[in-house]
Amino acid sequence: MPARKDAMLPSLFSVSYAGLWGQHSLDPERFIEKAASLGYAGVQLMGKRPHLSVLDADETLLGRLRQASRRHGVRIASVAGYTDFTAGAQTPEVPLVEMQLAYVKRLAQCARALGASFVRVFTGYATDALSASGDWNTCVRAVREAAEICRAEGVVLGVQNHHDTAVATDSFAEFLNEVGHPNCRAVFDPWAPALHGEDLRRAAALLAPLMVQTTLADYVRLPRWRYLPGLVNYERMPDMMRAVPLGQGCVDLQGFFAGLRDGGFDGIVCYEMCSPLRGGGSEENLDACAKESLRVITNLIGASSGNDAGHARS
Repeated sequence: MPARKDAMLPSLFSVSYAGLWGQHSLDPERFIEKAASLGYAGVQLMGKRPHLSVLDADETLLGRLRQASRRHGVRIASVAGYTDFTAGAQTPEVPLVEMQLAYVKRLAQCARALGASFVRVFTGYATDALSASGDWNTCVRAVREAAEICRAEGVVLGVQNHHDTAVATDSFAEFLNEVGHPNCRAVFDPWAPALHGEDLRRAAALLAPLMVQTTLADYVRLPRWRYLPGLVNYERMPDMMRAVPLGQGCVDLQGFFAGLRDGGFDGIVCYEMCSPLRGGGSEENLDACAKESLRVITNLIGASSGNDAGHARS
């Protein structure tokens, strides 16, 4: 497996400026320029349109992205793939896992051409309760093969704890152990376990030795209720989550980074704005959130390194 060289690199995920939730959109070259102007040392490029689509990423585009990276002094640290290896349960005759593995292979080739160290993937969404074991096995096999594909292309495979299969911390650790491939690493993030009520310091310490990146986001909880007129009362519904700058929500970032320090993590620290954001999706609001979040990341990295950089709010 390639040597790790990403010691606490603050990075910005291009999904933040992709327009997918109505926010301001930038093309990938302008996004790299934006990340540099905000003070980020690295970027993660989204592996789909409008950024790094495998349909559009010819040598001309890859060359322009390399030039933008050099011109602005920003490292292209990773490429983010979008996979769901349990998709297509109702159409088993369609080789959707094979299609996604071909997609991962092309992303790995793009990552190598851009100097990125790894490709991020997800596991799979739950199909139904009776298929949980089958979903797990399907994802294990697919991720193991994806790790070997990436190894052959000279990059690492990173699995993010996002989709339903193995999303909880202990399940995620068990999943990676079962995949058992030396080129498969963790992209472990605090926001999912935080929303599940987990102890983030323990979670981070457990996964830190396996990690190449963490992706940070923060949220406030907005309670929801449904009126029941027959009872003249309200029924509690799941909270709505609204993204806010790092340090202004419910995610215990200080605890998480303490756990990363306990476990010896030295990888990429990436910030993302990938859901509706407090203050809206204007370029000005995105920039302000990204700047404030970088300040928090810088303080968290400093605290994890044991220097006097201070402490971010949690």
